[in-house]
Amino acid sequence: MTKPRASFVQLKDVTLGYDRHPAVHHVSGCFEAGSLTAVIGPNGAGKSTLLKAIAGTLKPLDGTIVMGTDSPRLAYLPQLAELDRDFPISVEDLVGTGFWRKIGSFRRYSSNDRLLIDETLEKVGLVGFNKRLLGTLSGGQLQRVLFARLMVQDAEIILIDEPFAAIDTKTVSDLIGLVQHWHHEGRTIIAVLHDMSLVAEFFPDCLLLARECVAWGATSHILTPDHLAKARTMIEANDPHADTCERAA
Repeated sequence: MTKPRASFVQLKDVTLGYDRHPAVHHVSGCFEAGSLTAVIGPNGAGKSTLLKAIAGTLKPLDGTIVMGTDSPRLAYLPQLAELDRDFPISVEDLVGTGFWRKIGSFRRYSSNDRLLIDETLEKVGLVGFNKRLLGTLSGGQLQRVLFARLMVQDAEIILIDEPFAAIDTKTVSDLIGLVQHWHHEGRTIIAVLHDMSLVAEFFPDCLLLARECVAWGATSHILTPDHLAKARTMIEANDPHADTCERAA
């Protein structure tokens, strides 16, 4: 794998939504190059929506999202619930889809690619799982496979949505170790999380959303009772059926 180039992600007055109904309003700020940031907030705060927009799968209603390098390599891991576990694909082939950007959709990966797959499966603790089908895996094993897929993409920007939900403690510990390793390599990592103890212990920076930006900065300054209470109040007062908003001058 190559040494990743540092790449920031800047949000410029970004509003996101579906069918012109905004889910995230007028967010501005920057995920600095090489930063490790947790995105937190109540249910319905727009956290997953924000990750989809950064990943390029959702176009902003207003505003722009700017990356720090031209066409940065970006890897995105959505929530486990969005994956069809009944699809008949092997562990090896799922990890191999991480090469699509490099080789295209219709070419087979090389012997070197296969070697890299073996190495990444070893790093996530799944030696010998290459031919196992997804439907035979536990939740923790599947998340390890998906982290292996992230690894072969060798991305400068890594987006992960609830990566530690509903998996065993040992797997959480192992995957947190991988996230920390990516951070030390200088990759920019943005993770949606609900576990505040993990956020406080492992994530230096934090973005608190409640459809708007409540607070953004060092986790020790953001993760306070006052900020969390404000976020809950803002969600309770929100009208999810409102038309696209316009920021008052």
